[in-house]
Amino acid sequence: MSLEDMKEKYEMVIGLEVHAQLKTNTKIFAPDGAEFGREPNTQTSAITLGMPGVLPVLNKEAVRMGILTGLALNSQIPNRCKFDRKQYFYPDLPKGYQISQFDEPICVGGWVQISNKKIGITRAHLEEDAGKLVHAGAAGLYGSSYSLVDLNRAGTPLLEIVSEPDMRSSDEAREYVEQLRNILRYIGVCDGNLEEGSMRADANVSVRIKGQKEFGTRAEIKNVNSFRALQRAIEYEFVRQTEILEEGGEVVQETRLWDDNSGTTSSMRGKEDAHDYRYFPEPDLMPLEISREWIEEIKKSMPELPGQKIERYMGLGLSEYDANVLVNQMDTALFFDEALKLGVNPKVASNFLSGEIAAYLKEEKTAINDTKLSVQNFAKLLKLLDKGTISNNIAKQLVVEILKTGEDAAELVEKKGLSVVSDTSALEEVARKIIEANPEQVAAYKGGRDKLFGFFVGQAMKETKGRANPKLLNEIIKKELEK
Repeated sequence: MSLEDMKEKYEMVIGLEVHAQLKTNTKIFAPDGAEFGREPNTQTSAITLGMPGVLPVLNKEAVRMGILTGLALNSQIPNRCKFDRKQYFYPDLPKGYQISQFDEPICVGGWVQISNKKIGITRAHLEEDAGKLVHAGAAGLYGSSYSLVDLNRAGTPLLEIVSEPDMRSSDEAREYVEQLRNILRYIGVCDGNLEEGSMRADANVSVRIKGQKEFGTRAEIKNVNSFRALQRAIEYEFVRQTEILEEGGEVVQETRLWDDNSGTTSSMRGKEDAHDYRYFPEPDLMPLEISREWIEEIKKSMPELPGQKIERYMGLGLSEYDANVLVNQMDTALFFDEALKLGVNPKVASNFLSGEIAAYLKEEKTAINDTKLSVQNFAKLLKLLDKGTISNNIAKQLVVEILKTGEDAAELVEKKGLSVVSDTSALEEVARKIIEANPEQVAAYKGGRDKLFGFFVGQAMKETKGRANPKLLNEIIKKELEK
């Protein structure tokens, strides 16, 4: 059965569990630092190591970030939430259990808007992250001969955001995670660096015949950490489960691992249900009472959300596409906002940021804040363009140079003699020269081939090295051609 036939007969059902590391300075229950990239096992304490007699102390900032996220996701924030012990016997979790939230999470319900619908949020709950296993040594039965444990990540605050099974394609799943990542980044609770593992997704995928109401048996794909991998893993799992059903077999509920190199999933373990974790209330942490006053205070501090920013940009005359391009690059969008305060033309600024500047950033694999282009200098360049001091082509050339050097826009124009030529007599001379050099094109133009007008303008611009005043040049060439 071809993939097209599979998708004609069967429907995939997708729910995602996204784990977002919160940008707190310290861990959720311990005073250890939570910075990424430190030397292994240098951010640990007796609490992180689960030593006898230690007690957790809840990080208030992690709670604030949890509430802020819930508000951004249209969730309800209950007056009370509590923490639970989840029995978790892994080498990278020293206590032998994880402190998480079970039946009373910090956020309940909510939704995220994607292009064609709302994706429901079941819940979002706070918990601590586990450490990290580094597999090393010569290849053995499981691909390595030993594993090293780095506990720097253990105890880092996580917010697990659980969606409803509302997605029906890998494209919807990708867009949902992209939108969620944007929200978390704009409100400042997570850096969203998938490659560093600070945001990871578990995908629950099942298959059913189209029109069937009951869900199929799901498989959970663990810790997918790129948008492309997420889509590939979902598509692979859809085909795998469909083939099992077509052969008369039954899909087994299990947890599977994604191998990006082979493009396949493989069985990791039978899927546990809640009772397998033996949850019980965390005895060392009192239930948390959250006041309405604190929630309102946090709500008032809410930054502008991506969707709100897109609406504002469209109100300034940008297309929905251009607004989305800007908002999807947060550093660039914030740079754009600062430029707007300096009075730049929104459409012109957007064109430069989405065009020449975006191309440069992509080629250099950098962010706009890491270049030498300041907001003030960018605004100065655009004002030179607006006044007609320089042409659009010259401005495009200069912005790339300024990104590299940081040189003042006005001084650069002066030094290189790039001001627009608006001398009528000089431009008339250029126009006559071009017309005399191209008699065949002149005859064709006068014979009705109006589109050749652009040819003469292009040749004149080339002659003036892009410095001619476009409006004046067009008028002069038209006049000369009509003689």
